[in-house]
Amino acid sequence: MVDLTTEYLGLKLAHPLVPSASPLSKNLDSARQLEDAGASALVLSSLFEEKIEAEMQQMERFFYGQGIGYGEADSFHPVPDQVLTYQEQYLEHLQQLKSALKIPVIASLNGTSLGGWIEYGQALQQAGADALELNIYHLAANIAESSEAVETRYLEILRELKSKVSIPLTLKLGPQFSSPIHFAQRLQEAGADGIAIFNRFYQPDIDLETLQVVPKLELSTAAEALLRIRWTALLYGRVKLSLAVTGGFHETADVIKALLAGADVVHLCSVLLARGIGQLSQIHSELIEWLEAHEYESIKQMKGSVSQQHSIDPSLYERANYVQVLDSYTPASGVLR
Repeated sequence: MVDLTTEYLGLKLAHPLVPSASPLSKNLDSARQLEDAGASALVLSSLFEEKIEAEMQQMERFFYGQGIGYGEADSFHPVPDQVLTYQEQYLEHLQQLKSALKIPVIASLNGTSLGGWIEYGQALQQAGADALELNIYHLAANIAESSEAVETRYLEILRELKSKVSIPLTLKLGPQFSSPIHFAQRLQEAGADGIAIFNRFYQPDIDLETLQVVPKLELSTAAEALLRIRWTALLYGRVKLSLAVTGGFHETADVIKALLAGADVVHLCSVLLARGIGQLSQIHSELIEWLEAHEYESIKQMKGSVSQQHSIDPSLYERANYVQVLDSYTPASGVLR
């Protein structure tokens, strides 16, 4: 029997396949189905500080402040005795999952203020989260903000939160950092337990009829996996952080490549939404078949064996790959007509 166990954020998991944040984790029944299909852990969708603050302002306006200047309106919108806020619903859901599931549950937090990161991070730990993913969504659109300032923002959040909670912390990073390996090392020194690469920041679109900027959500494609695999191979062995890959893992072959590059776990999302929860079991079975066919005894044995440090030609992860790809490309017939 092949040993599929892996360690992620100090948690011993049965295998590296971890469903990530999606509508499937927001429902207790679908979360149970994910566990039944073989999920080794579950990452929840983020708790958003913005939504908490917006709800508080709305409650203040419509319930508690309705009588300002109009005393007769004090009871127009009676304050409900038992209304679960967005934050309370999230924490209650987390507690339900912890009670119902046997696998680790990793909470996710998206804050906007340092105080919010600390307050809500502590609340998630108290509710029973096994680990916490910091989903720091920051778009560096300020021309006066340097790359150093952007990195400092991440480090300050991490250091402050690390001093207030005891559960493992992992950061979900975007691909835009100018020196990801150096930044990963700084995160490790600041107390991070792991990183997830890479966050998919959804891009706004332009409606050509109304000329309005509109939100647009698109599921990942398999083509996105290669960027994650490459940087995992470059990071492996250079930092002691747990490494997770997320975004674009639709095929078993790409999951295997990520593990060979050095990933501890592979997050699955779009493939489960597009093809169904049963795809988790399918990838699990195909992973075992490949390992057995290639005479691997464990995930540990194959993990990182094709990272840059262990690759036959390490230069192919850097500039050599770029040169060879350009030299090898041949235009399709008819292009030059």
